[in-house]
Amino acid sequence: MKILGIVGSTRKDEVSGVHALVGSVLEHTGCEYDLVTLRGKTISGCIACLGCVKDNICKVKDDLAGLRDKIVAADAYVVGAPNYYSTLNAVTHAFMERWFQFRHQTGNLLWGKLAVAVGVGGTSGNYPADELEKFFLYSFIETVAKVTGQGAASCYSCGYGESCQVGIPVMLHGPGVRITAEIIPDVTRQPATMQAAAAAGKLLGERLRSGHDRGRVTQSMQQRLMSMFAHSA
Repeated sequence: MKILGIVGSTRKDEVSGVHALVGSVLEHTGCEYDLVTLRGKTISGCIACLGCVKDNICKVKDDLAGLRDKIVAADAYVVGAPNYYSTLNAVTHAFMERWFQFRHQTGNLLWGKLAVAVGVGGTSGNYPADELEKFFLYSFIETVAKVTGQGAASCYSCGYGESCQVGIPVMLHGPGVRITAEIIPDVTRQPATMQAAAAAGKLLGERLRSGHDRGRVTQSMQQRLMSMFAHSA
């Protein structure tokens, strides 16, 4: 079983909470995995050109082309993203939009696979994790776990975090805050968050090794998506 890990954060690996959590999930699966970061890659959103309709291969020429084979070959995914304006950051959103190429002519290349969604935010990582789960659902991929944590908002390092009245440090700690290493959120210092990442990885690995039935998962996800559409009508 092969798992594809995607780090959607554009921060350097050593300071990225997303990278830390995605890596932890992967390490605890007990499966072979490939970890890819989107940092430095050029990936545009879907342009609705429909060039992928005949062969399920996107015709936009950018760095996603080199990842397509990895996406298709993987049995499961661990995708993480930071919280930008209570949703996914742009490159992760664009990356997931381009999975539209797999949907045509009852395209089932991804159906019934499994995933873990990871989100990190200055206050909450729930929003990007929820958005990733929605993207997975559209491809009939089951999100077996969501892992969220609080990371270091850019306000902690911009140079004005102690005085800006709408910055995260003042909002969380009040006026007169002094930014020290101790108050800067770090997912690796959050035991519950790291335990959740480890548990998610173990669950994903167990599901993959225990006779994972893609057909059954596909049917379940199709029913869930149809139910979602019915409630929105």
